[in-house]
Amino acid sequence: MLTTRQRLPALLTLCLALLAPVSAHAADRVMAGASDLASPRNPVIFVHGYNADPGVWGALREDLRAAGYADSELFSWGYDTHQSVNEVLSGRLSSYVEDVRRQTGAAKVDVVAHSFGSLVSRWYVKFGGGEATVGHWVSLAGPNRGTSTAWACALWDQACRDMTPGSYVVKNLNGGDETPGAVKYATFWSNCDEIVNPDDSVPLTGAANTPVGCLKHNDLLGDDGTSAGVRAFLAS
Repeated sequence: MLTTRQRLPALLTLCLALLAPVSAHAADRVMAGASDLASPRNPVIFVHGYNADPGVWGALREDLRAAGYADSELFSWGYDTHQSVNEVLSGRLSSYVEDVRRQTGAAKVDVVAHSFGSLVSRWYVKFGGGEATVGHWVSLAGPNRGTSTAWACALWDQACRDMTPGSYVVKNLNGGDETPGAVKYATFWSNCDEIVNPDDSVPLTGAANTPVGCLKHNDLLGDDGTSAGVRAFLAS
């Protein structure tokens, strides 16, 4: 029969054995919570297209707010669309991304671009350091391989020249890996696009390429199906 002095160490050992799994489980919960805090949802930067402004994003911004995004997570970059993709605009987008990262504390941002904005943001991702700072990249009706309609203004407008098939910008963006790095890429394109010609200029090798049906170029901005696709992709 154990004496009182002999029973005390045994009871202490039993208590420690019973408490150990609980402590480990609690630690797992703490670590899981820390992991959640360490990887928040990325803020979204909208990049409008040629001859447009940030106001074009009203419908998609509203849909993202309805999906749980706060206004402090949604940013619309405004810029002069008549300038050079590689020499001017991609650098200015880079500065804007850094401002958003400083403001939000986010390591990465997601980029949703329409039309000409696809070329500007792709150049930033591929050649301007965006591989390290962009989590998801989305192109709505982007002339990713150029569009013949840009010849109509190429004589006097640098941005139009950048959008023409075979331009310096188009050739460099599509040379080698079209979707480089760990960035997740998606495109949404219409087979009735009156601006991007040919229609299949939008899809990229290595991207999630989604046909949206017969929509006009600007209609992708307010289309419910396109919006749902964008929101699902950003959540992936």
